Amino acid sequence: MKQRVVITGIGVVSPLGEGKDEFWKALLSKKSGVGHVSFFDVSQYNSHLDAEVKNFQPESYIEKKKIKRMDRFAQFAFSAGKMAIEDAQLNMEEEDPYQVGVIIGSGMGGLQTIENEHNVILSKGPRRVSPFLIPKIITNIAPGEIAIAYGLKGPNFSLSSACASSSHSIGESMRYIRHGDADVIIAGGSDAAITPLGFAGFCSLKALSTRNDAPQKASRPFDARRDGFIMGEGAGMIVMESLEHAQKRGAYIYAELVGYRATDDAFHITAPDSSAEASSEAMKLALKDGGIDPREVDYINAHGTSTPLNDKTETLAIKKVFGDYAYKIPISSTKSMTGHLLGAAGAVELIACILSIRDEIIHPTVNYEFPDPDCDLDYVPNESRSKKVRVALSNSLGFGGHNASLVLKKYEK
Repeated sequence: MKQRVVITGIGVVSPLGEGKDEFWKALLSKKSGVGHVSFFDVSQYNSHLDAEVKNFQPESYIEKKKIKRMDRFAQFAFSAGKMAIEDAQLNMEEEDPYQVGVIIGSGMGGLQTIENEHNVILSKGPRRVSPFLIPKIITNIAPGEIAIAYGLKGPNFSLSSACASSSHSIGESMRYIRHGDADVIIAGGSDAAITPLGFAGFCSLKALSTRNDAPQKASRPFDARRDGFIMGEGAGMIVMESLEHAQKRGAYIYAELVGYRATDDAFHITAPDSSAEASSEAMKLALKDGGIDPREVDYINAHGTSTPLNDKTETLAIKKVFGDYAYKIPISSTKSMTGHLLGAAGAVELIACILSIRDEIIHPTVNYEFPDPDCDLDYVPNESRSKKVRVALSNSLGFGGHNASLVLKKYEK
């Protein structure tokens, strides 16, 4: 028999704040985390906007001697992971270390460190390159650091599928627990790639909004005047357990993860397939995996990037799955306020779904002002909405055509 998988802990580092409470309060109050780039001079860039994690103090979560050996993306992951573990009230001394794993996705890894050390080799020579260069840039160091800190010897690795990375990490973690290969997995994603080179790359792709004179209006998913996404940073982590394990230790259960599926467009390196064939199939198969009829879905957290092609294609994919019922489902985009957290996006957005189920309220898609005839569903425009959410679906789509859909359900004994 497959083990049921539940969520018992949440940790967030985001442009809207740190911790689930601050993050959720900001979403419901329509707070935007978008502003002008402060990390470097962007006067020669087309876009001047990002969504930064402000006033992050890694020493609040990490031993000072360890901070210098960790890239910003790993610091985010460790901090959100620690929050999730503490929220779940896990006592690792009571756990079998081989039954506790960590799986973390990242799209870009230690890009900040790569750029910094590349400058060192050019200006000072190879002997001045940091001995921490390699450990700081590899994506798997994020789960590795958490394992080292807590003595966790179960499944431990990273996944990278661009903007679907953390959704894939959570989905694959569910499979480990379902089949008894782990009792507990700390899963999610992290990215911190707002660097001169990373930002320039997205600018050259013409993927970013250039609405430089109105930062908080720039991320506008599904709106007819959307012109690109806002690059963000952050981390989202959850503690996942088998229901049996959670019940034995009397854990508080936020929700149950019941469905997951991954597909690929096999179409283009950056653009989604306009037919929406594979992205709709990911949703269909995830619902089937969870034993959920499409008409049971109460809420969809969309990938909703604010790019012309993504929002149009995702809308079509939802219609393909749900038919006429698509017009009755509230859909919102967390990215309208957080910007696009790249490899962390899926996890942070799943957390928004979890909290919607808990509190029976859906956060809005802000900046929805001008309807697009190709995007004609209910995007919960501009105001939060009270609604009982029993089943929620979260979508993630990544460069390379990677699709992931996760299905959450209100926990019922």
